Amino acid sequence: MTQLGMLCIIGALLIGQCAALIRVPLHKTRSLRRLMSDNGMSLDDLRALGMRVGSLDSSASPELPVERLTNFMDAQYYGLISIGTPPQNFSVLFDTGSSNLWVPSIHCSFLDVACWVHHRYNSKKSSSYVKNGTEFSIRYGRGSLSGFISQDTVSVAGLSVPAQQFGEAVKQPGITFAVARFDGVLGMAYPSISVDNVTPVFDTAMAAKLLPQNIFSVYISRDTSAEVGGELILGGIDPQYFSGDLHYVNVTRKAYWQIQMDRVDVGNQLTLCKAGCQSIVDTGTSLMVGPAEEIRALHKAIGALPLLMGEYFIDCKKIPSLPVISFNIGGKTFNLTGEDYILKVITKCCHCVFASPPSMCVSFCPGVSDGRVHLSVGLHGHGHPPSCRAPLDPGRRVHWEVLHRVRQERRPGGLRRGQVDD
Repeated sequence: MTQLGMLCIIGALLIGQCAALIRVPLHKTRSLRRLMSDNGMSLDDLRALGMRVGSLDSSASPELPVERLTNFMDAQYYGLISIGTPPQNFSVLFDTGSSNLWVPSIHCSFLDVACWVHHRYNSKKSSSYVKNGTEFSIRYGRGSLSGFISQDTVSVAGLSVPAQQFGEAVKQPGITFAVARFDGVLGMAYPSISVDNVTPVFDTAMAAKLLPQNIFSVYISRDTSAEVGGELILGGIDPQYFSGDLHYVNVTRKAYWQIQMDRVDVGNQLTLCKAGCQSIVDTGTSLMVGPAEEIRALHKAIGALPLLMGEYFIDCKKIPSLPVISFNIGGKTFNLTGEDYILKVITKCCHCVFASPPSMCVSFCPGVSDGRVHLSVGLHGHGHPPSCRAPLDPGRRVHWEVLHRVRQERRPGGLRRGQVDD
């Protein structure tokens, strides 16, 4: 066979593989944090407003899993799914920081503002609905999102996942979800952190062997003018979105997509995470979150000044002279320049993509920021999340996560590869 013929066969195989992928367009919106900042509203103002509308319930059980309210304040990217037969459409945040799927219910409380301004699921209109009725509740700060479990067919970009359990939310806390562009949340973390032991949608799809490979990947565009802000891909990886080889990192705890970060260097003047630290890749936030003391030291090193809600700003003229911030993960260094970790919000004022939410004990948590230039390594998940070099088009393709269940195989020369584990 000629070399040209072999190349044609390889090309056809790659095209066929990409065609089999399930693609979910991700739409971008201003985060609640940015919306509040643009209107001069603080985090305390938000909490006070939530108390006034009567949506916060201080009687939530302390044993319930806690999803920090600030996480969704930074959410920017959402996609569409449908539930039921015929399909009822919902926009959801695909969140690697949680595991449950929930949407507002037609049975929501009359006082639930968030419910009435979003799409609501109506079980009476679905022929594939199966009643469950188990109560569920997820704590959000001092309040709780509550409702009951139901079962129905969930469709994601044409992929039908039958008999999927999900939450019908009848009460949502505060004002956060009332102003959110998304209706609900579709969690993509491990089953171990799922409330009421509900199997996550992706795990249900894996168990039913609905996917070409047990992989999902996330691509985020840097093009702020684009109608579609990125893509969630189920069942594989699209090589057009990155260059170089994938770099695999072990998941350290099967709950979130959690990995070991070796260190963080701010130029040659500051080292953070000196003894190594646990990190989480979270598609539910657009900022990089870290311990307050270390984040303050980082901002001091680059000359940034505090603003609102844990954010910092810097004169845009200083961007070219800012130090490179390097993340060492699994023996590989990922460098971010000032152009990568600074976001221009107005003509002369720029914001950093690092934040330290109040009253939050965390290690470093890379989010889906506009400033990302390298593939993020997955944190908590189903195996070894890989990372890769800068995308093919640095101006447009900025963030790429690949999270999947794999097993290690040693190749000649000690090179470690990841293989799909069926």
